[in-house]
Amino acid sequence: MALYDFAKGLILEAGNKVRFMMKEELDIETKSNPNDLVTNVDKATENYLYETIHHNYPNHQVIGEEGDGHHLKDTSGIIWVIDPIDGTLNFVHQKENFAISIGIYHDGQPYVGFVYDVMKDELYHTKVGEGSYENNRQLKLIQNTNLKTSIIGINPNWLTKPVVSDIFAPIVSDARSARAYGSAALEIISVAKGQLAAYLTPRLQPWDYAGGLMILNEVGGIGTNLLGESLELNRPNSILMANEKLHEEILNNYLNEQRETIASHHQQRFGNKLRED
Repeated sequence: MALYDFAKGLILEAGNKVRFMMKEELDIETKSNPNDLVTNVDKATENYLYETIHHNYPNHQVIGEEGDGHHLKDTSGIIWVIDPIDGTLNFVHQKENFAISIGIYHDGQPYVGFVYDVMKDELYHTKVGEGSYENNRQLKLIQNTNLKTSIIGINPNWLTKPVVSDIFAPIVSDARSARAYGSAALEIISVAKGQLAAYLTPRLQPWDYAGGLMILNEVGGIGTNLLGESLELNRPNSILMANEKLHEEILNNYLNEQRETIASHHQQRFGNKLRED
């Protein structure tokens, strides 16, 4: 349990540092587009995580949003996948509804996952095979639902985009309702808690979902890409996360009809070819 306890203490201390830095004026930069922001707090938090990990575990590898390990190919040993601030737009504009996310893999297999809602001081965590927890309270297995009675999570901007809107619009239309929270990690946690029945997006980086996916799996949820394929720790992908029954319904009744379109989107965005298995 030494690594688990170390990681737990690390993410909590990182949250303390974030809350302290929020008292100062933010230095905000744009990345790929005007809505893709990074702040001095993102960078400082990732540096703190990276340096502390390597000081204590010099042989561990780290994949981080703000620059480390993006081209990692060898997944042997211990790999940390970290997002210092998931939901940066929320962090900048709302000063809440953001999280720190950590997923740790051992020889390519999920090992422990953490998602820390910094401003609510709620830590979601799991050691694979031992259940998921909100602070000290174990999360229950999530209930199965049908789409027509489900609230799903999806960014409404995707419904305005060519091609992608054709994939998602029928799902949103048939759902009871849809919500967008602005932090992928917290939306995955909402699925794990049964507050959302599903979360969908056409693209997401591994540091956005690594910790949350482990927590979701431990309560009976399913996480794949939009083709139903497993997610990898070192490459981006599309996302369908849901309770088991709804995952099957969305995949079989909606996404499989768009299989060629989704595969083409994957090829253009990620260089992924459609798997034969």
